Amino acid sequence: MKKYVKLGLAVMLIGMSSLGLRADDTPLNGTWELSFFPQPKRPITSPEELAGVVAAQRIAATVPGNVELDLLKAGLIADPMIGSNVYALRKYEGYQWCYTKTFSTPGVKPGERVRLVFGGIDCLAEIWLNGTHIGSASNMFIEHAYDVTDVLKAGGENTLQVIIRSAVIEAQQYMLGTFSVGNFAATESTYIRKAPHAYGWDIMPRLVSAGLWRDVSLEVINEAHIVNTQWMTSSIDLEAKTARVFVDVQLAIPFEKLDRTQARISLSRGGKVVHEEKVRVTSHAFRGIIELQDVAFWWPRGYGDPALYDANVALEDEEGNVLSEAECRVGIRTVHLDRTEHNDMENDYGRFCFVVNGEPVFARGTNWVPLDALHSRDAALLDDAFQLMVEANCNMVRCWGGNVYEDHRFFDLCDENGIMVWQDFAMGCTFYPQRDDFARMIEEEATAVVTKLRNHPSLVLWAGNNEDDVALRWTLINFNIDPNRDRVSREVLPRVIYEMDPTRPFLPSSPYYSQQVYDEGSHDDLLPENHLWGPRGYYKDAYYTQAKARFVSEIGYHGLPNRSTLEKMFTKDAVNPWLDGKVGLWNDEWMTKAVRPFPDEPKQGGRNDLMTNQVKILFGSVPADLDNFIRASQAVQAEAMKFFVEKWRGDKPERSGIIWWNIRDGWPILSDAVTDYYNSKKLAFHFLKNVQENVCVFINDAKAGKHPLVVVNDTRKDSGGYVTVTDIASGKTLYQGDFTVPANGKSVISELPALQGQGMLLIRCEIDGKPYTNHYLYGEPPFNLDTYYELLGKTNIYAIN
Repeated sequence: MKKYVKLGLAVMLIGMSSLGLRADDTPLNGTWELSFFPQPKRPITSPEELAGVVAAQRIAATVPGNVELDLLKAGLIADPMIGSNVYALRKYEGYQWCYTKTFSTPGVKPGERVRLVFGGIDCLAEIWLNGTHIGSASNMFIEHAYDVTDVLKAGGENTLQVIIRSAVIEAQQYMLGTFSVGNFAATESTYIRKAPHAYGWDIMPRLVSAGLWRDVSLEVINEAHIVNTQWMTSSIDLEAKTARVFVDVQLAIPFEKLDRTQARISLSRGGKVVHEEKVRVTSHAFRGIIELQDVAFWWPRGYGDPALYDANVALEDEEGNVLSEAECRVGIRTVHLDRTEHNDMENDYGRFCFVVNGEPVFARGTNWVPLDALHSRDAALLDDAFQLMVEANCNMVRCWGGNVYEDHRFFDLCDENGIMVWQDFAMGCTFYPQRDDFARMIEEEATAVVTKLRNHPSLVLWAGNNEDDVALRWTLINFNIDPNRDRVSREVLPRVIYEMDPTRPFLPSSPYYSQQVYDEGSHDDLLPENHLWGPRGYYKDAYYTQAKARFVSEIGYHGLPNRSTLEKMFTKDAVNPWLDGKVGLWNDEWMTKAVRPFPDEPKQGGRNDLMTNQVKILFGSVPADLDNFIRASQAVQAEAMKFFVEKWRGDKPERSGIIWWNIRDGWPILSDAVTDYYNSKKLAFHFLKNVQENVCVFINDAKAGKHPLVVVNDTRKDSGGYVTVTDIASGKTLYQGDFTVPANGKSVISELPALQGQGMLLIRCEIDGKPYTNHYLYGEPPFNLDTYYELLGKTNIYAIN
């Protein structure tokens, strides 16, 4: 007989999973048993039904994990990272999976409860403990917690089972509305709260996984415990170095403990307590107001120190015993997004600028895509991938909406390194359902994510989605669909932000087609913030050079990985030749890595053709030799990305940021990333690192017959130095002299005469006593590949392969 009992805590109340934990809490990670079988017409949802499935296979599983990794370890599949092996996983999309774990009951004192916490369940699951149904899960992105105190066996062994259904099959339960998915998100994904990229994207494979992908643990908590804290900077005075800070505290507390319990609130920095107070608890929710003196403010990278404070709220009984404790680090700062609803074309006016502590910030950064197609590996990959952003001197990262939400560790690193986070909600390139049931799912998800992450000072923007507004135009433009009628991004999400995180900006979509933009025709020039992909032609085409966007949050160019990576991601015979010489078509594995979701579509082309076309434009032809093809492709990408960043920085302050695509691949592919899945850097990484220095000197393309020699300063201090510009081939000096540039400003040092022919200029500087070198490629394509690398090598700036 099945036993169903009503258990569990609302997901939205566990925003900080470290609240109320004891040293002897029990992790349930490690080895589990995994059973799997094709999902029957009536899915298996209970252990009783599972016992009758004679066709189930059983293997050992690792948690956190994904089922594919367990299949791989058991020798049942080939590595999906290599060649076209990923297509063999298609049949498993129709399977069910059951994770089983036995564990001992932890010791529990009077007045304590035990909570079972899943950091991430992918995705549609029923959870059973000792034959009792304790809850259901239907969202990959959020934590799930259940009070299991009354189900645990006293002093005995417990059996935990998580039965997961097929997300692909279960999607058929939902009636879909009009489709608007372009070439990206699959229609079957729209109602399932699972990472959109898993169904296939142009940067990720189709790999519809399942698993317990984040930690599982038993947490012992006192009946009186902290549910949530929210730290907010109410106001600041930079000159006086003062700030007012609010801390809102929400408790779960028995009535008899009210008036007999106190909360100790403290802030400290560098081990020194700067504020401490005790508050008698008379209600389950209260606010503390803190007036701080001699404040160390949190600043984005380059603009100052990202100062952090240790924040603590401890709930104590009458004897001073700590019942529950909430610890985090906070930054004292304000953030504002200064933007207009559209570009005023008649007056050439529009704004999209992040303002931190009253200071306009020029955003230099990257898009953050999945670290891995199998997200249980994310945590192990994070630190190395994050260091790439630090090395490239990014001060902003955009967490793309086709991904999962990163955990606290990612945001901790952003806090520490002064990297501002633009966080999309996990939706992209789709016309999502507008009905009540879907709205409730998104509201629950948004509430859980916002309350979990809102104390991180690096988080400066919530964005409703990636490209949902523009997706309506890809396939529904003739129907004149107004994105401002979208219930999810215009009603549900802003309501959650308004209630749960009112001090942080919200952008409905990226790019955002406001009512004014829509009413005036929805063309690109009206967008203050935009994604610039377009025809992917020459990187100096009018599409890029005449773009009106004040802030570009996606822009990129293709570049092959290094040969060592190609040899890892392809089977031996597929590395070279990449083309079938008889018919001139890409070989199959190069098409798999293009990326195509299924083996029979598209047959040819894809992003590989974009890459070869771009090589032809800059160098006249595509080299037949693989190593030269790699050199040419990486040079094109590097020059394009350098040009984009220098153009946007050179137009400061009219332009206020560029977030390029992207720092690292999440799967071994042929892509726009500047570092591949194996953390091997392409030439573009080195170019970007050089042109993202806080103070940078470069040459912009000629205007009215003159090349501006520009210095930009993304710091809050005046700067200056000495610069010499020479032609590398001739050795002729074109300019030398001193320069100054104001804090957070730009100066045109000189205007150089327009250059004839082709060549490369070397820019040598001493900036505030430190050396800096840059280059400028001049002339019209096509260039000679060997000559290009010969000149580039003479600059001694970059690591040239």
